Amino acid sequence: MKKKTSFSAEGQKADIGNMTIYRILPNRYADKAGSFVFLDHLVPKTHSAVNKNGIGAHPHRGIATLSYIINGEAEHFDSAGNYAKVHSGGVQWMKAGNGIIHDETLNYDSKTDSKLIHGFQFWINLPAKIKAETPAYLSLDSNEVPQKTLPNESGWIKVIAGNYENLSSKIPNYLPQFLYHIHLAASKQFSIEIENEIEVAAFLPLHNAIINNSQFEVGEFVEFDREAGEIEIRNTSAEAIDILLFGGEKYTEPIVAQGPFVMNTQREISQAYHDFHTGKYGEIKYNKASSE
Repeated sequence: MKKKTSFSAEGQKADIGNMTIYRILPNRYADKAGSFVFLDHLVPKTHSAVNKNGIGAHPHRGIATLSYIINGEAEHFDSAGNYAKVHSGGVQWMKAGNGIIHDETLNYDSKTDSKLIHGFQFWINLPAKIKAETPAYLSLDSNEVPQKTLPNESGWIKVIAGNYENLSSKIPNYLPQFLYHIHLAASKQFSIEIENEIEVAAFLPLHNAIINNSQFEVGEFVEFDREAGEIEIRNTSAEAIDILLFGGEKYTEPIVAQGPFVMNTQREISQAYHDFHTGKYGEIKYNKASSE
């Protein structure tokens, strides 16, 4: 039996500088899908200038950030001394834990001829005991992201987080969760069975698609019911399409979100701000990081 659609919604503009961004999650209907509590879509756009200043240092606590760079080059700095640069197809994951400051610089990919920048940033809510842990960071180059070809020359699937058949992502999972990038060839389809009580959503960043016999448009976030069942995605166009499918087990602890912090109580939010303003998150050493 196919899963039913709970609702669909488009994102809201949340531009930063000359980057066109749509805030997909939270939206007017949903504040999470499994442990995923935030999704920004950086719309594909050509950039000719090089940004050397980053988006600005800012704190996080209680979450893990996950950046998936479809096209471009992302450089990461944080107050724990972590530094890395990933290129098109790469992933950056940072466990904010009990508090960290980070900054990112996003540019076109210097390893390719393309000036296109396109990507996504997710926030993953952490269980309370993990919120108290020391921050951590992990970067994956494109060739480290598990991928497999779909049957019948239908396309491919990348496992950004979680597991799919014999594929397992290196991104830590504190609660069962998954994030898939599905590339579906023209006139092909993809089906997946979802277990009972799993929260799951789809996002269509670039193309229309038929999902469980209903037409959805580019830019739509689609949430499904919690009953076990099948999600079938069909591509009826003459070109390949891309879909993000993500979710996981329901996050059952209380959620209090404010600004860059996601905690379990309002008192913990107040403490997060206090610790930030009193310097407990440290500071970024840009020169040291970029020279490593």
